[in-house]
Amino acid sequence: MAPLTPRTAAAAFTSALALTTLAWMSPTPALADDEPSEPPGTVTTPRPPDVDGNNPGLKLAEGATLAPAKVLDIKSVVEDLGGEERREDTNTSVTFALQAEVLFPKDSAKLNPEANARIEAIAKEIEAQNPSTVRVFGFTDNLGSYAHGVTLSKNRAEAVHDRLAGSLGPDITFEVRGYSEDYPIADNSSEEGRRKNRRVEVSFQRGEG
Repeated sequence: MAPLTPRTAAAAFTSALALTTLAWMSPTPALADDEPSEPPGTVTTPRPPDVDGNNPGLKLAEGATLAPAKVLDIKSVVEDLGGEERREDTNTSVTFALQAEVLFPKDSAKLNPEANARIEAIAKEIEAQNPSTVRVFGFTDNLGSYAHGVTLSKNRAEAVHDRLAGSLGPDITFEVRGYSEDYPIADNSSEEGRRKNRRVEVSFQRGEG
């Protein structure tokens, strides 16, 4: 095997880096338990920073060039022991997912008394991050009709919105939607999976204020 010249070494390094980036960014299945839902139009990616490829401080090998810049979203997911509450943090947003069973009676959109403390904790986090917009989305499992799921998920999202709005005041814009069985985060073939899918998600941008 011929020894690597600076040019071929730089090319090999660039190829390896590109393959590593592609492996890291490859999409995961929509039903993966560790991937929260991303309804259409709700996810934004910040623009990569500009890098001058001719800057001598980069000390690139002769003939080497920079690959196109990409922003890798760092994600942290924390779920309580019973799976009743889940928090996802990225470098741009925060999402809370609360299972419907801890908020509502079965097939109801009336909040349980126990729901107040959980919603109040989310309201305090929203105040700390000071976003301009908060999204409140409701979801169901795949049991029953789709139309019923749309109504139930929207009514549940509205109930959580009303409680949040009462704590946060008029300066925040809310987007409230019901998605029925769309965007599951678990397999609907088991009760455990369906319980995860019956949820209300509250999401907002980090540190806008």
